[in-house]
Amino acid sequence: MATRYPGAVPVVHVLTPGDHFSPRTGSAIPTVVDGLCRFAPPGAPSAAVAVARGTYADRYDSAAIVEYQAAAPLAGWAARAVRVAEPVLGRLGLPRLDTRRVLRPSVGGQGGWPPGWVIGHNMPQLVPTVDAQRHRPVLYVHNDLLRTYSRGEAGRVLDRVAAVLTVSAFMAERTAAELPLRLRSRVHVVPNGVDFERFRAAGPHRRSGMLRVAFIGRVTPEKGPDLLIEAVRLLGRADLELTLIGSRGFTADDPLSPYERDLRRAAAGMAARVRFVPFVPRAQVPALLADSDVVVVPSRFEEPFGLTVLEAMASHNVVVGARIGGIPEAMGGAGILVEPGNPRSVAEALAALLDDEQLLDRLAAECQARAARQDWAVSSARFHEVLAGLDG
Repeated sequence: MATRYPGAVPVVHVLTPGDHFSPRTGSAIPTVVDGLCRFAPPGAPSAAVAVARGTYADRYDSAAIVEYQAAAPLAGWAARAVRVAEPVLGRLGLPRLDTRRVLRPSVGGQGGWPPGWVIGHNMPQLVPTVDAQRHRPVLYVHNDLLRTYSRGEAGRVLDRVAAVLTVSAFMAERTAAELPLRLRSRVHVVPNGVDFERFRAAGPHRRSGMLRVAFIGRVTPEKGPDLLIEAVRLLGRADLELTLIGSRGFTADDPLSPYERDLRRAAAGMAARVRFVPFVPRAQVPALLADSDVVVVPSRFEEPFGLTVLEAMASHNVVVGARIGGIPEAMGGAGILVEPGNPRSVAEALAALLDDEQLLDRLAAECQARAARQDWAVSSARFHEVLAGLDG
């Protein structure tokens, strides 16, 4: 029997106010929304994305755009006071009024939308602002959203939610533990995917005697690029090139943070050739990944999934990833897992790949096969399957 999708009404994805639905940004959520929309299965409802006016105009073409005027955020002492006060209000059983004030314009036009699904990405407080008589609100969880919520507050805020979707089984377990028992059955996993054909690169790569190792992502302590630099220093090998791609945020022209300056000092004088490439738009990422052999994901924190894992795998790279959070799940048994926070473990993995080219080629092929099995078409089919099951 063919999958039955919930009518012909559009699914409306609502991005966090200020986030860009554009390939110019490296933010994960727009990438996920674009993948779900672009690779929707035949017969699935059309999709729209609610995005604030004034965000990047060069938007993905995978969905219709619903623009709205964002509310002015608080600034200075008022913003700091709200950040402290709102979790306290929640624990006292009171609503987080300023968060809802900021989010409400994103669904301000919902009265004119055809009845359907309103998907709030990383916004628990959006759920109470959705007209549940007309639409079915869904919370899409990309990070640990409920860590400042008691179970009581989570239950009050999400009482009307039709489903809570998470990007990994790791994130589903974490989220369910933060919900009251009555809501845990509403949690469903929709694993992240990859645009396999876009990132796919032929292999084995031409290495010319050098192992080309890359890091790509936000250059912040929790992402762990310093661990990779230390691993390369411990190796002390001249037959390795290291490229660190990214900045602390999603623009290339921000001044270097103290952490970024420390990384450059740590890399000075190393035997390996080390270069730093600031943030690049997503359109340039496939070419950069195709020019490497190994991508290291050395995160210190519990990554919910890690889009970089699958994108690197599709590019015929061996992924060396920390055994933490959703990274092992994203790797799916391919690549090499290392101990989180341990540069010596990373160094040992790189040494094995430096000394055994057959191992390098075999693991790269296994990684690419893993990515092929987790194309965005698979993720989008799962997303629509969950909605169809709720509708029935």
